[in-house]
Amino acid sequence: MYRIGQSTDIHRLVEGRKLIVGGVEIPHDKGLLGHSDADVLTHAIAESILGALALGDLGKHFPDTDPQYKGMDSIWMLGQVYEKMVACGYEINNLDALMMIEKPKMAPHIMAMRENVAKVLHCDIERVSIKATRGEGLGFVGEQLGAQAQCVVLLKKR
Repeated sequence: MYRIGQSTDIHRLVEGRKLIVGGVEIPHDKGLLGHSDADVLTHAIAESILGALALGDLGKHFPDTDPQYKGMDSIWMLGQVYEKMVACGYEINNLDALMMIEKPKMAPHIMAMRENVAKVLHCDIERVSIKATRGEGLGFVGEQLGAQAQCVVLLKKR
């Protein structure tokens, strides 16, 4: 049996925060704002898995009203979602994620992001696709006000 999940996540870019994407700290003058480390890409991946399992969204499992999740490492959170997936009897068939940010360029960091995600999801890196695009000066991404990530995942029964 297969299950498909999809998700989109958005965070505002602000000064005074680290930019963490796919578990990689990327040098930049702005970072993403959020209760956790605001890793928009990892959030989209995790929530797509939860969606495929019909387990709700990240807020249900890691509420921003709970102080224990303040500054949370999103790669750790993805590991927790992985445990839920395994408990439901599924594994990653493949996932395809898209990171949308005007600056900085993501290309030099994509392989490290793929490695981080594949490691925490206990799957071959060939099953993890991560791409990036810019906003070409249009909308909140293009105007460098925020970043967005999307993910589609296919889970298969173990």
